[in-house]
Amino acid sequence: MSIVFYWHPMSNATPVASALAELDIPHQRIKVDIKAGEQRRPEFLALNPNGKVPTLTVDGAPMFETLAIQLWLGERYGVERGLWPAAGTPERLLAMSWCAWAYVSYGAVVSRLHLATHHADALDSAGVEKVLDHADELLAVLDGHLSGQPWMLGAAYSLADLVVGSVIGYSVFLGARAASHPHVRAWLDRVQARPAMRIDA
Repeated sequence: MSIVFYWHPMSNATPVASALAELDIPHQRIKVDIKAGEQRRPEFLALNPNGKVPTLTVDGAPMFETLAIQLWLGERYGVERGLWPAAGTPERLLAMSWCAWAYVSYGAVVSRLHLATHHADALDSAGVEKVLDHADELLAVLDGHLSGQPWMLGAAYSLADLVVGSVIGYSVFLGARAASHPHVRAWLDRVQARPAMRIDA
C-alpha cells in the first residue's frame, strides 16, 4: 500500500503526523507550502478541493479532513497494533464518540478561541471569557470521564488519546484552562509525553 502524506509544519497536519509516527506506518511526505499558496494549485485542489492540509492519498485515492484520516488509520492499522479497538466492541463505540466530541462539540469552542486570539477585534474581553467558560464546561465533562481511568478507553493508551489530546492541547495553547481540571491536566501530560507527540510535523 502506497501512502502519501501532504503536510505543512505546525498546522492541522500535525496530529496526522503524530498518528503516522505512533503507528510506525511507512509513507512518503510532501510538504505543501501554505504560506506560499501551494495549497491553491490545481494539482493539489484535485486531491483536496478545500485547499488545506492534511491530505492523504492511499494508492492514489485521496482523503482529507484530519479526523477522517485519523479514524481510517485507526481502523486500517491501529487494531492490529493494539492502538484502536476492534469493530463491534463497546470500546470502538466509545472511541468514535470521544473523537467526534473533540472535533465537533469541543472543536466548535476551539474555533471560537482561535478567532478570538488571532483576530483582536473578533471578541471583546467579555466575549473571550464566555468562550473560555464554555470550554471549562466541556473540559469538566472530560475530567469526569477521566476521573476513574488513566486513558480515554480505560487502562491502556490508544489513538483516541492522541486524537482527543491533540485538540485539547491546541486549545490550551489558545488559552483554555485545562490546568483547572486535575484529571484532564494529568492525562494531557501523559499524552504529550509520548515520543510521537513530540515530533515536528
